[in-house]
Amino acid sequence: MKLYWFDTVNPRKACAVAKYLQSPVEFVHVDLGRGAHRRPEYLALNPNGKVPTLTDGTRTLWEANAIMCHLAARADSDLWPQDDRQIEVIRWLSWDLAHFYRSGSSLYFEYIIKPRFGLGDTDLAAVKQATKEWQRFAAILDGHLHDRRWLVGNGLTVADFAVASVLPYAERASIPLDEFPNVRRWHDRLNELDAWREPYPALSEAA
Repeated sequence: MKLYWFDTVNPRKACAVAKYLQSPVEFVHVDLGRGAHRRPEYLALNPNGKVPTLTDGTRTLWEANAIMCHLAARADSDLWPQDDRQIEVIRWLSWDLAHFYRSGSSLYFEYIIKPRFGLGDTDLAAVKQATKEWQRFAAILDGHLHDRRWLVGNGLTVADFAVASVLPYAERASIPLDEFPNVRRWHDRLNELDAWREPYPALSEAA
């Protein structure tokens, strides 16, 4: 298997799951700054021109959530449960993409991606709106987590990796994580995992 990545937020969760599961993947660095994601050979794998992408034999997958689930299923891991919890995992994956990640990634874009790639000044109106939306959905997550260690059932799942994806950038992206103690506690627990703290391979290890 080959996992194509760059050190941005969506590849982060796929890399974290691969590292956590010790999946037999070859990491292939896609340098977005040099336009590697727009080259014909990469677009042949992922016509969206995004990262991550996973190839596994004749199968090619894009979208980080699908890649996480595939890696977990391939490893016969409970990160992608095969019982009633699976519906709950799907619910949180969907909720995250529609709400929590959407607002958090706006702050990530304004405060981290724009300066990194020279994409202009911070849009303060967009920041204000995204912060308001993130706080709204963080309150829902905080309530859910008040008596839970993990999002679904009693164990770690891909839902935790997905929903927490922007939280490692909270300080740099001015995401008000400290206002939500249960979310902070849950993310602190994730930070106990080496794979979560340091998900990316060293560039010397990547193709």
